[in-house]
Parts: sequence; C-alpha cells; structure tokens
Amino acid sequence: MTEKELLPRERIEQIERDVLCSYACLSAETKGRKRSASLDDLRTEFQRDRDKILHCNSFRRLKHKTQVFLIPAGDHYRTRLTHTLEVAQIARTISRALRLNEDLTEAIALGHDLGHTPFGHAGERVLNELCPEGFRHYEQSVRVVDYIEHDGSGLNLTYEVRDGILKHTNGIAETKEGQVVRIADVIAYINHDIDDSIRAGVISEEELPHDATAVLGNTKSKRITTLITSVVNNGADKLCMDSEVRKAHDTLHKFMFENVYTNPLCKSEEVKARELIIKLYQYYMSDIDRLPQLYKDLAKRFGKSRAVCDYIAGMTDGFAIGTFNGIFVPKGWSAV
Repeated sequence: MTEKELLPRERIEQIERDVLCSYACLSAETKGRKRSASLDDLRTEFQRDRDKILHCNSFRRLKHKTQVFLIPAGDHYRTRLTHTLEVAQIARTISRALRLNEDLTEAIALGHDLGHTPFGHAGERVLNELCPEGFRHYEQSVRVVDYIEHDGSGLNLTYEVRDGILKHTNGIAETKEGQVVRIADVIAYINHDIDDSIRAGVISEEELPHDATAVLGNTKSKRITTLITSVVNNGADKLCMDSEVRKAHDTLHKFMFENVYTNPLCKSEEVKARELIIKLYQYYMSDIDRLPQLYKDLAKRFGKSRAVCDYIAGMTDGFAIGTFNGIFVPKGWSAV
C-alpha cells in the first residue's frame, strides 16, 4: 500500500513507529478497550481518548472546582481545570523531548483529575472518612470515565489511559507516558501554588528557601524549566530529576506544606466545606430517591454510599453550596 492509500490514522501510526523511542507506547499496540470499538479513520486510539475526555461533562466542571484557595475572589487563581491544562503542557513538553507518545501523555494528563471533589483535597478527605470503602480522587477519576460519564455508559477509554489516570498519584504506571504525567503533576502544582500563594499575600517570593531557588531559579518559569530539563536530561529510561534538583524541589515542597497547605489563613473556610459535605452526604444517604436517576442506578450496582459519594464528588464548589442552601437554608416567604 502506498502512502497515498494509507488512512490518516495509519500514517500517524507509521510516524510513531519511525520516530518514537523504544520506551514509547505505540497507539497501534494498545491493549484495547473494555468494549470493542471500530477504529477511527482520522485519529489514533490515544487521540480519540484525548478528545473523549476533552468533550466530557466532568472535564468542563473542573473550571469551577478548587485547586488550593476555596472560591477565590479573583480571576487569576488556578482552578482544577487550569491545573489540569498546566499539567498537560508540562507533560507534553517532557514527552516530546524524550520522543514518547505525546497523544497518550496528553490524554492521561487531561483525565487525571476528573474525579476530584468540590473544595479540593478538603472535599477528598471528608469523603474518604464518610465512605466505608474509602475515597481517593485518582480511583474516582477512573470511576468517572468507566461508569459515570455518558449517562452511565462511560467513555470506554483504552487500558493505557485508564492505567495512567489511576496511578498518577499512587503507584507506577505501566507506560512511560503515565509516569511522565505523575512527574508533571508535581512540577505543576508546587509551582503554580507558589504563584497563587504570592498573589494571595500568603507568602512572598523573598520567603522561598534560598537554597532551593538558587538551584531552581527565582521565577516560576525558571523553576519549571529547570525541573523539566533535569527530567529530560536523565532520559526516558530513568524518568527522574538529578539529585541536586530533586533536593531543591523537595525543599520547596516542604516549605509549601508548612506555610501554605497547612496555613490556618488558607484553610479557615475548609471547616465549613467539611460540614457542608457531611450534611449533603447524610441527606442523600437518608433517602436515596433524592438522587438523580443515574446515581440511583449506580446505587443498585455499587451500593448506596458509593453512589452518594459519586454524586457529591461530581459537584462543583458552587453547585455544592447552592444545593446545600436549597436544602438547609430557609427561604424568605413571599405571596404567591
């Protein structure tokens, strides 16, 4: 078959075989999907997964979910969506430089936080306490793409994308692309959280540990560039930072936990968010018929508690607050 006779997808698959490194996961060699599906003429399997994620409801809701600061009064603070986009950009840069599969990397990165709760990790912690089986956002992200999206039929993603999503926080992904996303996630959130914390006046650039900034750089851009460069220079076989850069990064990480992530000023509203989620959980657990039909169906398959957690986890910050107010806050009387 001549090149002109090849489908666009087949040409891309051939380019992957010719260009990508030996550690890359080729789209033509995917382990497949839970349900068989015909191949697309234009896109590879991983490109299709990227598009499925990009167009799903859960992805759009990320724009109204907390990253660090709960419902911040300002247009420039990160949300879970902008965090996801920054992770995807960093992960793609690493994958491209190492000749890994950029499409697979992007699909995993775009889907990695689909299961995150309203109110960030504060919401995750309380659902983990409430749900008998526990709650972890990376596992919930897989539930979203398997059982919740498309009115319960799921997105039917490839094995490699699902594996990368599941293991972006805990475990080691089977593909190098999945491992890249885990590294990119950490690089992104530490550096954009520093940026947001400085914008909020919680810390200043001058307070950052000087031994860390001397190695990584004194701006967000320089720090991200240093971290990415270190990973790329160590190659696809290792996928790690060199010891000096890693030590500097760990120092920044510790500083952020001590001064931002556990700062009473930043976390003052989390107590309210916690009580809100507890009240919603108890409200729906007391009568499962209060849930939308999709989640009542999930309750039959996975149990009442898991379905209630599915519903609450899918809420945006604003929807959770509005739902709480509609249920528990009295409304003013008016004549009909």
